[in-house]
Amino acid sequence: YYDDARTMYEVFRRGFNISENGPCLGFRKPNQPYQWLSYKEVAERAEALGSGLLQKGCKSSPNQFIGVFAQNRPEWIISELACYTYSMVVVPLYDTLGPGSIRYIINTADISIVVCDKPEKARVLLEHVERKQTSGLKSIILMDPFEKDLKERGQRCGVQIQAMLEVEVRFFSSPPHPEDLSIVCFTSGTTGNPKGAMLTHGNVVADFSGFLKVTEVNTLFILKPDRINFFPFPSLQSVVYCHGGRIGFFQGDIRLLSDDMKALRPTIFPVVPRLLNRMYDKIFSQADTPVKRWLLEFAANRKKAEVQSGIVRNDSVWDILFFNKIQASLGGCVRMIVTGAAPASPTVLGFLRAALGCQVYEGYGQTECTAGCTFTTPGDWTSGHVGAPLPCNFIKLVDVEELNYFSSKGEGEICVKGPNVFKGYLKDKERTAEALDKDGWLHTGDIGKWLSNGTLKIIDRKKHIFKLAQGEYIAPEKIENIYIRSEPVSQIYVHGDSLQAFLVGIVVPDAEVMPGWAKKRGFHGTFTDLCSNEVCALLPMLSSPNTQVQCSFSKIMQVKGTDENSSWIRISLGTIKNSVGGSYC
Repeated sequence: YYDDARTMYEVFRRGFNISENGPCLGFRKPNQPYQWLSYKEVAERAEALGSGLLQKGCKSSPNQFIGVFAQNRPEWIISELACYTYSMVVVPLYDTLGPGSIRYIINTADISIVVCDKPEKARVLLEHVERKQTSGLKSIILMDPFEKDLKERGQRCGVQIQAMLEVEVRFFSSPPHPEDLSIVCFTSGTTGNPKGAMLTHGNVVADFSGFLKVTEVNTLFILKPDRINFFPFPSLQSVVYCHGGRIGFFQGDIRLLSDDMKALRPTIFPVVPRLLNRMYDKIFSQADTPVKRWLLEFAANRKKAEVQSGIVRNDSVWDILFFNKIQASLGGCVRMIVTGAAPASPTVLGFLRAALGCQVYEGYGQTECTAGCTFTTPGDWTSGHVGAPLPCNFIKLVDVEELNYFSSKGEGEICVKGPNVFKGYLKDKERTAEALDKDGWLHTGDIGKWLSNGTLKIIDRKKHIFKLAQGEYIAPEKIENIYIRSEPVSQIYVHGDSLQAFLVGIVVPDAEVMPGWAKKRGFHGTFTDLCSNEVCALLPMLSSPNTQVQCSFSKIMQVKGTDENSSWIRISLGTIKNSVGGSYC
């Protein structure tokens, strides 16, 4: 999009220059206002940390991988920019991929240095070294303060532990080229070890340029004011950097997110659909009488009519009477919401577009195409699709005969090609060949359908299907997406075995919603008591909206989670008939 921003290093430097050393990264401590690091402070710390990595034996090369094991915070971005400043490659580490994933990633990427946020994570890394499972790890750099005994423990197993500020020294930068690797993102597969998707600087810049081109009128308008705030989504933070905007981080506790939003007052808010669902459910749970619910729906319908005619505003009489409090809960300044990473409910998106009075965009993609490949076209505020292709890539649909999807009918597996498509999986030629064909098309494993207006609708999955013993094809994600709309369900996982004739569901109730929801249905007690009540435990599964469900539950088992505060219910499911397509799963 800009000639002087072809790598992530140049993207940040462009923002640095046009921001006139304005605020860059914000953080907050409990009950305090946001504090900001300037662009100059961030640039100097990034260059200093990168210099310190060179002093520790790292090379200024796209073959040098640096692990980052931390929650989103300013030091994460500083560590990332440190790598970009010296042409090194960032490898994020996530404990959510499973207990064995961290050691697998460290060994696969030959990582010798990991930057951590908390001492607890450093201890996890040291345990792997002590068991001789990650012998290549030689250094841990900590963002937070740590005790002397942790450093001594590291010395005993040959790992040097230092504070980030201790490592930061001065040197000369060595910026990367567009074709150099910028980041290796390990993603969990359905089976086997995580896959390390290799993304170049050119990949990331191409993707954000495509986003910016589609939304340029709205985005550039939003980025003009002096006061710019933003909760970071990795795929969009480059847009903010490039225009000298600010990025504010939450305190690290999701329960305090609402308080952080009110303090930060962001103008752009990237969010996953699950959080939008919770907002929607909370709004309607407060409309606790038929009259209140009718009035809320009536006001929303009047605002929806405005949106459909191209009017997006937050100063109507309906906003004053009904929606100002909802807007204030997000800080009162949100002008753009971007959602993706999972399917979003058309009902929820339609309501929030009206209630929040701002642009709400939905995108589709995956790590292998640098996050996004389709996006909502400004002005098209219809729901039920994921938008049109971004201008940085082509999309085609190919036949999936075993599922009766044919491109001649406008249906098939979604394939993507363009400068935003990744270069393959790190040290895994076999899985790279499965994802990328000889012509450079990325096969996503998702089934799409072209709509008459040129937008794409996701209708199925090719990857996550299997047969049960009776020969029936199962698409577990379709079932999960139905049940996740049940108000008291926080998470659900559906599992099947081809040697069995039934499915197993693992349901995590929502600890905040479940007690009040159950009380309305005659069940009383603490959250743990409700999870122990077999009859009450079944109700969330039977109350999924827009679904006619017929189940025979053959077995119920209480499973205690690893967290002493969580209770999981595992339910063996019989045959489920859902109204979506009227098919048996």
